Amino acid sequence: MRVAFASDDENETTRAVVEALTGAGHEIIRPDTPESWPDLGRFVGQAVVDGRADYGVVMCWTGTGTAIAANKVPGVRAALAWDPWIAKGARLWNDANVLAMSLKRLAPDVAVEVLHAFLETPEPDPDEAENIAAIERS
Repeated sequence: MRVAFASDDENETTRAVVEALTGAGHEIIRPDTPESWPDLGRFVGQAVVDGRADYGVVMCWTGTGTAIAANKVPGVRAALAWDPWIAKGARLWNDANVLAMSLKRLAPDVAVEVLHAFLETPEPDPDEAENIAAIERS
C-alpha cells in the first residue's frame, strides 16, 4: 500500500509511525522539502486525491491543523484520531482517507495502534453509504 506521510516535527512518535509503515511493507510518499503544516496537510491530501497514495497520514502538534489543511483538498476526508476505536470508526462510518494524529499527545505505541486500526479497516460500513455520499456533496 502507498501511504503519503508528513509531519511538521520529528520525535519518537513520528519515528514509530514511519517504522510501523515501513515494517509493514508500505511505500511511504513524503514531500521533498520541509514545509509548513498547512502545506504538509495539503501535500498529503493531494497525494491521496491524485492517486499517488492509497491513504494519507498527517501529524502536527495537535493533529488538528494538518487535518484542517488536508480537508481543504476536495475529495479528502481527514479524521483526527487519538485511539484505535476512533480511527476504525473514521474508516467504517466516514470512509476517511487521511489519518491525522498528534505528535505531542500520543505515545509512540498508541500512535502505532491508531495507525494499524486505520489502515486495517479497508471498507466502510455499507449501511453508511448514504451518509458518506452526503459528505461528498458538502
